[in-house]
Amino acid sequence: MTDHGRIVVTGGTGYLGQALVRRLAARGDQVVVLSRAGKLPPDLAEVPGVTVGGWNPEDPNDVPSALDGARAVVHLAGRKAVGERYTKRVKREILESRVKSTETLVTAWRRVRHRAPVLVCASGVGYFGGHEGEHAPLDESSPPGKDFLARVCVEWEERARAAERFGVRVVSTRFGAVLGRGKQGPLAVMAKPFRFFAGGPIGTGRQIFSWVHLEDAVSALELALDEPRVSGAVNVAAPDALAYTEVARAIGRALHRPSWLRVPEFALRLLFGEGAEPLVTGQRAVPAKLESLGFKFRYPTLDEALAEAFA
Repeated sequence: MTDHGRIVVTGGTGYLGQALVRRLAARGDQVVVLSRAGKLPPDLAEVPGVTVGGWNPEDPNDVPSALDGARAVVHLAGRKAVGERYTKRVKREILESRVKSTETLVTAWRRVRHRAPVLVCASGVGYFGGHEGEHAPLDESSPPGKDFLARVCVEWEERARAAERFGVRVVSTRFGAVLGRGKQGPLAVMAKPFRFFAGGPIGTGRQIFSWVHLEDAVSALELALDEPRVSGAVNVAAPDALAYTEVARAIGRALHRPSWLRVPEFALRLLFGEGAEPLVTGQRAVPAKLESLGFKFRYPTLDEALAEAFA
């Protein structure tokens, strides 16, 4: 039986964060969303059991009172990293929003009397680096890549593991693209050109796209929170990773739109520079650890996930 209590969530106003907060509140947890702004979106503020606490993720001396006595902490905060031109400033903000904030959070653990025994910290399948075209499956034991996002994920996970010094069970959830309903999230951006009859593959279309439905992503986070056997890195990606040409066809089928208008790689590199790498390369991440624990995906195939998201 789940031991309901106070769960602290950073990044709780984001696409995945809001879905998690609602799920935790619905099952009876008291959820405190840590926010730099110190306020919630109006619809989230109306959810029973959800409150907000102020937090400065860059100040290790700012220890939110909600941390003391919390049952668990979920750290999802981080600046958008895909679809950006990687200037020096943007790369610094991406790195610091993940690594510095995690470091600040772990430092706060040392300063509270009653420490949460669980930290679930986001990461990404970008840990494995960008791969061009077909390649071998990547499970949790596969080595990291060497590009910018891979280095970010490596440092991110290292900072989270530092909490193990305090006896904390640490889980790093390596998410694929989180797809689901709504005007936020990757799918809303991906679907837009299709709605205007201008959709199609990105670059060569051979890069592998790892994804997970929003509901399954939230369920994986619940498992990480509640199951003592879960620790270390966990790939949160559906078993149906596909080449982007197939992804484009699936979106076209779901929206009854054509999917032939390719976005040239050179145009993406011209627009985004180094930031084009996450778009023109991919990862075939496999959910080996989740499946070994008996996790069942509600949306195991992309066609099923898109049918629900566009319903």
